[in-house]
Amino acid sequence: MTPGTSGPLVATALDLPAGSPGGSVELFLDLYTGPQPLIPARPFMLAPTGRRPRKPAGLELLPVVGKCLDGPAFHRYVAVLQRAITDAIAPATIGVLHVQHLTFGAAPALLRALPGHPSIALVHGTDLIFAAANRHQHQVLTDTTRHADAIVVPTTAMADRLLQIAPNTDRTKIHHIPWGVPDQLLARPPRRSPRTPGGPFRLLYAGRLTPEKGVENLLRALAAVTGVELSIAAPHDQFHTLAPALRASGVKIRYLGWLRRPQLWRSFADHDLLVMPSTTLEAMGLVALEAQARGLPVLYQPVPGLADTLAASGTATDFTRPAALARDIDRLRTTPGLLPALRQAGRSNAARYRLSATAKALTELGHRIS
Repeated sequence: MTPGTSGPLVATALDLPAGSPGGSVELFLDLYTGPQPLIPARPFMLAPTGRRPRKPAGLELLPVVGKCLDGPAFHRYVAVLQRAITDAIAPATIGVLHVQHLTFGAAPALLRALPGHPSIALVHGTDLIFAAANRHQHQVLTDTTRHADAIVVPTTAMADRLLQIAPNTDRTKIHHIPWGVPDQLLARPPRRSPRTPGGPFRLLYAGRLTPEKGVENLLRALAAVTGVELSIAAPHDQFHTLAPALRASGVKIRYLGWLRRPQLWRSFADHDLLVMPSTTLEAMGLVALEAQARGLPVLYQPVPGLADTLAASGTATDFTRPAALARDIDRLRTTPGLLPALRQAGRSNAARYRLSATAKALTELGHRIS
């Protein structure tokens, strides 16, 4: 599938402010925005308060405030969001709905704004984490998946977890369509920055610093590992919140800021290993695949989603056991030929998950349900 390929015009929304961090946001922007989006769409996010970040081509902002997660205020918020979508879209122009973040307000708002349209519910990791922990989010999830004509999961582990949380889900509606990384990441061999002789082993953590990402486990484990340096690419406010734990760990830390995607991709060349200590699940672990595409091996906690996506192309470890982490890092940095072999295996693995294939499969599914 090439950019701009004709398909049913999609309406889709994330009730997050433009500029919010997260893999699901990056996937959303990759698929639906840009001068020639992979999927022709009317994509919406919330207008941020304060200074507005640079907005990608095609993204439309809804001037809706008051986002909340439950209670009477949630229903008022959904109603306002629904009206904003209704005012922005002529229903006759839309062929199919792509419903995102199934436990939050944009899902019911989009379905109510465009009733009768065929819809695909895309399941993200955040959806299942929130639905498992909160009764109201669980109800929103089950209502959304019941209403949808098709449900898309990126890994079989996500399907299993969805059925554990919502066992009455219609299994015949579930489709496995992996998320993908931008094809250009695989277009040419990656460049590697040479290591400084005698310098530290360079680890990179990239992503949000929320509890399920397991960074505190990482810090506790790295305190027992010598000769390493940890770079962190994360949102500023989350890094500031974690600063006391970072100082207490004694780990040598470099803060890179919250990097734009091209900056992050370039930073992969300056590190020896990406670490992913997630504690619960990952929908797929797109940052791990992006790292592999650019020749950076991945050390990961084998939680659902990551275990499916990476398997033997990365190195599984237990970040909750400092001795295990120390052993695995020592093996990676001292075994001749191991890191180059992992770079090759990782790049081959990432090549299986091209974003163009994700867009093609979603468009074909939209045709089938329309």
